[in-house]
Amino acid sequence: MSVTSGHEERQRQFCEFANRCVAPYADRMDREEELATEVAAALAAAGYLGALVPAAHNGCPLNPLEFGLLNEELGRVCSSTRSLLTAHSMVCAAVARWGSDEQRQKWLPRLASGLAIGAFALTEPEAGSDAAAIVTRAVPQSGGFVIHGRKKWITVGQLAEIFLTIVKLDDRPTAVLIERGSDGLSILPVSGMLGIRAAMLAELELRDCLVTEANILGHIGFGLNAVAATALDIGRYSVAWGCVGIAQACLDLTLAYVSTRKQFGVFLKEHQLIRRKIANMVAGVRSSRLMCIEAAQRRVENHPDSIVDTCLAKYVAARESAAAAAAAVQIHGALGCSGESSVARYLRDSQVMQIIEGSTQIQQMLIADQEFNRHQARQPRRVAAARRELATGGL
Repeated sequence: MSVTSGHEERQRQFCEFANRCVAPYADRMDREEELATEVAAALAAAGYLGALVPAAHNGCPLNPLEFGLLNEELGRVCSSTRSLLTAHSMVCAAVARWGSDEQRQKWLPRLASGLAIGAFALTEPEAGSDAAAIVTRAVPQSGGFVIHGRKKWITVGQLAEIFLTIVKLDDRPTAVLIERGSDGLSILPVSGMLGIRAAMLAELELRDCLVTEANILGHIGFGLNAVAATALDIGRYSVAWGCVGIAQACLDLTLAYVSTRKQFGVFLKEHQLIRRKIANMVAGVRSSRLMCIEAAQRRVENHPDSIVDTCLAKYVAARESAAAAAAAVQIHGALGCSGESSVARYLRDSQVMQIIEGSTQIQQMLIADQEFNRHQARQPRRVAAARRELATGGL
């Protein structure tokens, strides 16, 4: 997919929004571990919270590349703000695809307007990468069921009005929508995180939490392979582009710093080792962006490789953002380790990017499995071609 002049104009709009409405708050939000109400309100007013909500439900839908570019620009200034968009969009996409007409009509307009923030509740204290190991249970009773369990590390859980929650119902993973204020639901703030400190993480305690059958999203047993898969695919895609933003920000800050800072009588940019680090950062930014653009194209085409290409983009971009942030801190020296520069925040955030929405190691497993499958599929064709060549004497 090529980046057209129309896409470039949208990216300029996203860039201007990020610089004006998010960047001035980013470092303060990180210190205070709280998302500014002005930032959430600006996202809603711009229509960005409805980026994955159909227009029929009052959304302002963006195509895959536009949505990616928005995430890049938000990630460039504040990964916590990008995390709000990520988690919220995961819920929007899942409800739009798997929700009943009643669920869509009730929730999508509210999600699109920002009147309700959505959060995705999958992870548990003992179930992270192994999502099938969740133990939160839904026990049927007259008129619905009651839920018992705990969910942890829930992004924007402190803000959310609706939680897309994966539970075991009749021992089958099932997605349910749980509203804030439901009896038996307790929301406990999580603080002191390494990165994305303003993402308003929370732990959910569910004790005899009553939910009606109308709150099931999709069907019983659709929780992981359908609903969660949809949400997680959006999450990986959003994070991949956000990582491009982190790497770009680190490159921009480093270029500015080495052009004004002198050591040994010359500007830092004249030192050969500094130039090598900058060259690596440039290569990392551009390669990651190209991987994300290719993933966007796959999504437009509904290509069967869309999911694995998104995994590949997230894997590469997360690695490169961490490498760029580490280089930026190293070049900035003591300044990079202090609160006077944003590069320390980018370094901490980049470490989190290698864990959330599928860790680097999980992505490696998925990518390798896909390549093994491709290799095996190619072998019969290669054997057949070799036999034909033998039969014709190479003619």
